[in-house]
Amino acid sequence: MVHLDYRDSRPIYTQIIDGIREQIITGVLQPGDKLPSVRELASTLAINPNTIQRAYRRLEAEAWIATVPGKGCFVCGNAKGQEQEWERWYNAFDEAAAALMTLGVTPEQLRQRLSEGGKTNA
Repeated sequence: MVHLDYRDSRPIYTQIIDGIREQIITGVLQPGDKLPSVRELASTLAINPNTIQRAYRRLEAEAWIATVPGKGCFVCGNAKGQEQEWERWYNAFDEAAAALMTLGVTPEQLRQRLSEGGKTNA
């Protein structure tokens, strides 16, 4: 389900959050899908259940998932979490574009880059 990279500087719970978000955004996980239980995912990833619980709580606070007592955690059907993710990436894009323009990249070069899907000519 989620891939962990122990060489990554991000905390494990953040990697879990990002992995689940990515699966929701890409459609791997659909609204209504049941997530593995805390114990099941902790066992699969060989990590402390408290780490999974922390990730699930954060995803629930951000409206990516919902917990149904006695049933488990499920992917939410609303778009609030996706909208927040878009906003986060738009902000990162704006910062990157401003930094590139400070370095001399023109708006036309940025448009060209976008029209090529962000691919380089190298």
